[in-house]
Amino acid sequence: MAITGGCLCGRVRYTISGEATLSAVCHCRNCQRYTGSAFEPIMAFPLEGVTLEGALQTYDDTADSGRKVHRKFCPNCGSGVLADVDAMQGVRLILVGTLDDPAIFHPKMEIFCTSAQPWIQQPAERQQFERMPG
Repeated sequence: MAITGGCLCGRVRYTISGEATLSAVCHCRNCQRYTGSAFEPIMAFPLEGVTLEGALQTYDDTADSGRKVHRKFCPNCGSGVLADVDAMQGVRLILVGTLDDPAIFHPKMEIFCTSAQPWIQQPAERQQFERMPG
């Protein structure tokens, strides 16, 4: 079964084949600012399984590690769609809010919990890391 999604205006669409290698919620301040929310829910998929239609612009962000996070967004509507992370070669991070069916998202871990907003409840059954695990 293919997973599909896209930006708010529909100019950017993607199709994903394959299984997610990561399903997480990131609480880092850069993700909070990028999404305009308290966290960024993400799923990682093998790069070769993600097919894009439409053009994306890139903002090169710098992670706490000093490595780059290439945040890709629609140049028309501004929707963040995906990210390529230098520290995670071979995978593409998909922003869950862009999935046509975001109900498929079941986070397995939460990262950068030290910068989680105090009003966010983090379920004890998920792995929680103060920063990015090694």
